Amino acid sequence: MFKRVLIANRGEIAVRMVRACRDLGIAAIAVYEPGDEGALHVRLADEAYPIMAQLGYRDPDAMLAAARTSKVDAVLPGYGLISEHPGFAQACEAAGIAVVGPGSTVLSRVRDKVGAIAHARAVGIPTTQPSSRIFMPDEAQALLSEADSVGYPLVVKACAGGRGRGTFVARGPDDLLGVVRRSSAAAQSVYLDAQVYLEKAVLPSRYIEVPILGDHHGNLIHLGERDGSIQRNTRKVIEETPAPNLSQAQREAIWATAIQVARLFSCRSACTIEFVLDDEGNHFFTEVKPRLQVEHPVNEMVTRIDVVREQLRIAAGLPLGFAQEEVHLQGHAIFCRINAEDPWRGYLPSPGHITGFRIPGGPNVRVDTYAYAGAEIPVRYDSLLAKLVVWGPTREECIRRVHRALQEFQITGVQTNLALLWLILNDDAFIAGTYTTEFSRRRLLEMPPVSDYTTDLAAIVALAYLQRTQAAHRAIPEAFTSGWHRDSRRLPQ
Repeated sequence: MFKRVLIANRGEIAVRMVRACRDLGIAAIAVYEPGDEGALHVRLADEAYPIMAQLGYRDPDAMLAAARTSKVDAVLPGYGLISEHPGFAQACEAAGIAVVGPGSTVLSRVRDKVGAIAHARAVGIPTTQPSSRIFMPDEAQALLSEADSVGYPLVVKACAGGRGRGTFVARGPDDLLGVVRRSSAAAQSVYLDAQVYLEKAVLPSRYIEVPILGDHHGNLIHLGERDGSIQRNTRKVIEETPAPNLSQAQREAIWATAIQVARLFSCRSACTIEFVLDDEGNHFFTEVKPRLQVEHPVNEMVTRIDVVREQLRIAAGLPLGFAQEEVHLQGHAIFCRINAEDPWRGYLPSPGHITGFRIPGGPNVRVDTYAYAGAEIPVRYDSLLAKLVVWGPTREECIRRVHRALQEFQITGVQTNLALLWLILNDDAFIAGTYTTEFSRRRLLEMPPVSDYTTDLAAIVALAYLQRTQAAHRAIPEAFTSGWHRDSRRLPQ
């Protein structure tokens, strides 16, 4: 097992990885940008080193230099930032530093998403229909011609990263080029790669993800599936496992295809195989996420398998400690992504100083976060603030527990999407488990308030109005300044 591991990330996932290392007796080495010295992952790590490059955490050369300086055995990149950078993984491998992840060969193979789909289709795996190649945003005529060939509606997707940032739907030629520019700009901003490709949209559809673990001894297992169809601002904000309204036959077919795809691309460590389901329940492979995913805790809750711990063991050359038949999927889990953003103002980020932070507790309630009262939410990184994951023996009990946990969660100083999550979880389509990706187009913020809370809301509004309009400074009553109290003490004349 490793003795020293560099945590090549920040935020809540860095905190998560520091804890996993320390649980295994590994020294966790953090990195930080100027201004991030007080971050929680830095406080919890055994050592910390500054990253002074302009790109900060996203600079692979600076991260490799930190790994060499700190004399670590391995680098744990998590997700985002440089986690899918083949050049960084290859440089670490050349320097004799293990990468806790799939490795540079797998990263390079699945980074070509158009080629990956074609490769899967060639061996008989059902896939989505992508464009024939990737594009830069200034190839207007080529994009329009290719879109006509693929057919509308279609999805414009970033070549780097995954289905999320840089993913938008174009429903006709009139909005294609504008959507491409938005997608490319988002991809350049987040992944430093402006290339995009097109994919025939399946509408309505569901996004089903299957996380897998593979070692270097030929062992490969899945951890069930989860439904990530509910998105806001191109991010999956609620996921659940098992996916609702799937038959056992459908689940097993999806699991089998996921294992087939993982073997096709020689996936190692933690990867996720993503599918799109049409309204008839047919599943189509769309891409491989060669890294840990944001939503991984939801599968951990139903399997009781620590995915980051297994990543570290696999990278150290150890075999998986269990076979597929030993993976037991028990109960139901729901994941809520809590962002520092304002849903009432177009999901604008809400950076700033957290003045109050109280997390929910109780049985089977988990919160992964880097936040605390007094923490600073930065401007330049993702608005992800915390992840709430709840388990219950049934879906109904799990939903009730999520309701309770969201009511207990209190964050002040920055705006969050807690109220939006509450609206989604109380929506009839969610409760019935019949939602699709079209759910993300609903204008939930315009829904009327639940009648049970109308009186409470009126009282809250009244108190808020009084607080906002009351005098800002202490005032002395006029009667007190008139001298009546002095007159009352005068002796009779």
